[in-house]
Amino acid sequence: MSALRIALAQVNPAVGDLEANAAAVHAAAARAAEAGAAVVLLPEMVLTGYPVEDLALRGSFQRAAAARLTQLAAELAADELGDLHVVVGTLGTATDGRPTNTAAVLHDGAVGPVYTKHHLPNYGVFDEYRIFAPGTGPVVLEVGGHRLGLAICEDIWVDGGPVAELAGAGLDALLVLNGSPYEYGKGAVRRRLARERATRLRCPVAYVNLVGGQDDLVFDGHSFVVDAAGDLVAAARGFEEDQLLVELPGGGGAPVTPPGYALPRERDDIEQMYAAVVLGLRDYVRKNGFTKVVLGLSGGIDSALVAAVAADAIGGANVVGVSMPSRYSSDHSRGDAADLAARIGLDYRVQPIAPMVDAFEDALHLTGVPAENLQARMRGVILMAVSNAEGPLVLATGNKSELAVGYSTIYGDAVGGFAPIKDVLKTRVWALARWRNEAADAAGETPPIPWSSIEKPPSAELRPGQQDSDSLPEYELLDDVLEGYVDRSLGRGELLASGFDADTVELVLSLVDRAEWKRRQYPLGPKVTAMAFGRDRRLPVTTRWREQAAAVAVGSDPSTADGVQPRPAGAP
Repeated sequence: MSALRIALAQVNPAVGDLEANAAAVHAAAARAAEAGAAVVLLPEMVLTGYPVEDLALRGSFQRAAAARLTQLAAELAADELGDLHVVVGTLGTATDGRPTNTAAVLHDGAVGPVYTKHHLPNYGVFDEYRIFAPGTGPVVLEVGGHRLGLAICEDIWVDGGPVAELAGAGLDALLVLNGSPYEYGKGAVRRRLARERATRLRCPVAYVNLVGGQDDLVFDGHSFVVDAAGDLVAAARGFEEDQLLVELPGGGGAPVTPPGYALPRERDDIEQMYAAVVLGLRDYVRKNGFTKVVLGLSGGIDSALVAAVAADAIGGANVVGVSMPSRYSSDHSRGDAADLAARIGLDYRVQPIAPMVDAFEDALHLTGVPAENLQARMRGVILMAVSNAEGPLVLATGNKSELAVGYSTIYGDAVGGFAPIKDVLKTRVWALARWRNEAADAAGETPPIPWSSIEKPPSAELRPGQQDSDSLPEYELLDDVLEGYVDRSLGRGELLASGFDADTVELVLSLVDRAEWKRRQYPLGPKVTAMAFGRDRRLPVTTRWREQAAAVAVGSDPSTADGVQPRPAGAP
């Protein structure tokens, strides 16, 4: 038995773009053949893009995917790539007509063995049990005397099923196709799981993952190979397309990499989160046909971080930053906004809002919180006007802490088509900003974010001397409570037992519960934690259940532009 070279092709598909995705598979196969590979492993649902959601239920899409797969097999053979075994994730059809999540083997111009995903996740962002029919039975691919088992993503996360069935099959390797979204700290969990499966099967595990943004999901790549002992042999770079090559020796033993290969530098969690946010924004812009973005620049940390992310994603020249000062905007905030724009090279504009606000206040006689919200809404109108007139995508700049407690003005700073940091807690906003500036310093570049924007106390600046801490706990404490209540689903009693004081718990839970209706209307943004608002956390807007002692009315809007003031119950 001769040695067998396997390529793991980590590519970035677009949902529904069968032609471009097939071209990416073809190109990956050509690169693998040039490198001497006999097997090419591609990610889950790569031909259709992932997740396809209810597109999978359309007969027209099912037929188009099947036809494109058959055509791809013929194209590979016509291009003298028919000798390759190309393992492609795609949409299949069960005998009862229901769609399936499959791995098809293309070889010698035809579609060969097809493996169907057994375990269909139905938690968090996944809804596969409702969409797909499950598979039954294992598939073992024999190439050059080597026995290669196939599995798809969730199949290795669940005990039993195809992995258990393959335990006595004498495998030389397990090939796993994945569409595993990024979450903070998830990489170590994946590798630990692969190590367990490798030691159980007594063979190497090759794990290929999608890369790229799809709506509110980010796939980080980080494909890898472990040997039969679970030790890491090879790893792909994260957040970009890449190809790995490993070779299974003919006489058995651990897989080896080509001469000169070195494992990539492992990034820490904050650096990875920054890369995920950048990739999520870049692909949302690119895959939806935009070329530019626009956002409001307040001089604060949130808009500064979003501007830096946008510049890294699509280039500073393609970012429109609009400063919209009011009578309450401080000189240092205006200066920080201008400084940020100069550092990044944005298309910087200044549009004072005082005349517009004055006209509305004179006509409506607004004071207090309604007048504060009016300022935010004028800014939203300006950003949408720029978008309508010139075409850039509006970015909302709210973070997860603000969204949790309702610190956004509906139809004000909540306007936009994408919200890059909506799943980033405020304390991590500061951490990301510091990391980005320190990375620039280390590279001998100008830090993109003014240090004063990072260091000054956060404020919406909608009234004299306003600070977020006027009506909220300090963000370090707030984020700790939010991680318990939102991310870990702890109730009031459990939070009190954890050591939080009753007043803080009552305030935070009250604000979180009454802001659900606003979160439903907030733009999409990249999921970077295990419990993001949206697909992960789906709670009813109309509900009388309250964890706190005193109930508050649903439908109130306790908000200002970048902060929140408690509002009367029932206020619009």
